Order: sequence, then structure tokens, then C-alpha cells
Amino acid sequence: MDLPWNDERSNQFITNVGLITSDGPFGPNVMACEWTHHISYKPGLIAVSLGHTKATVENIRTSKEFGINLCASDQSVLASVAGGYTGAKYNKVNALKELGFEFYKAKRITSLMIKGAVLNIECRLYKEITLGDHITFVGEVIEASNNPDKVPLAYHGGKYWILNTNVVKPSNEERDRIKKVIEKYSR
Repeated sequence: MDLPWNDERSNQFITNVGLITSDGPFGPNVMACEWTHHISYKPGLIAVSLGHTKATVENIRTSKEFGINLCASDQSVLASVAGGYTGAKYNKVNALKELGFEFYKAKRITSLMIKGAVLNIECRLYKEITLGDHITFVGEVIEASNNPDKVPLAYHGGKYWILNTNVVKPSNEERDRIKKVIEKYSR
């Protein structure tokens, strides 16, 4: 069974907005990537899943590196430009600079990084895996910094969101009660 893009079932996922920066045959580029996932602590590994025809795919394959910039809540225009146009036809970096967004030179890779993102991660390509209609690039983290004053941008149902209500986890007393129930069912 397929779960197509923009299907009401596919739209139930809540994701961050990863902005993938790269440099290669298409020059400096940035694309929005809804599927950006932290998959290992040690070593630090991040997976990004991209459509086969994306300019970023060729940039990563050539350079063997990429940047991940988790979008801040004040960067929805940046995310819309990065996700709405192809780097094969447009120089999105220059367009975004003209729109007032700032980039900076990465410390350990050639790609630019995005100033003001919640999290900036520089990755060396660790593995490429074809999975269905996407290519998953796994990057090994070689440099990372964050902006703790920034709020991450979330994506759900085709819209951007700010998550600002904390749902409280069970109290220690409630966890103790739960543990007693669970332990009654140990195998």
C-alpha cells in the first residue's frame, strides 16, 4: 500500500523542518527536508530522505558531505523558498540572501550553513540507501552547534507550527504505580 504525498493519512506525521545545505555540481544549495532524523548517538548519525531527482542528491553524491540546519520558527519564508523551488533551476542561496536571510561558512565542510537555525550540523556522508521512492543519506556528525534561544519550526498537515504547550509526563508517583502494574505481567 502506498502513502502518497499530501494524503490525509501521510499528513498526520509531525516533523521538524530540516534545511539541507550542500555544494557540488549545482553550486551552493539549500532544500527543505521534512524527513530529517537523528538515528544514532554514538557515533552521531543523522538521516535525511530526499527524492531521487533533487539537485541536493547530486551535490551530496559529489561532495560526500552536507549540512543540516533545523529551521527556527522565524524562518518559515526560508523553508518555503528552500522547499518550493529546485536548485537545478534557481540559485536559492542568492535569492534567500536578497530576502534577508544569512548564511555562514561551515567549520569542517564546504557547504554553507544557515544563521539563526535552531541547530546546525555538519555531516560527512556515512551511507547512501535507496528506500522506495527516496534516497536516504546518513551523515556522520563532524561539527554541531545550537541556538538555545530559538524555537524549532514544526510541520504538520501541510502547515508550519510552533509547539508551545508542554504535555506533562507522569509524576514519579504515577510511574511507580504503572511499574507495579507492568511488573505483574512480567514474562
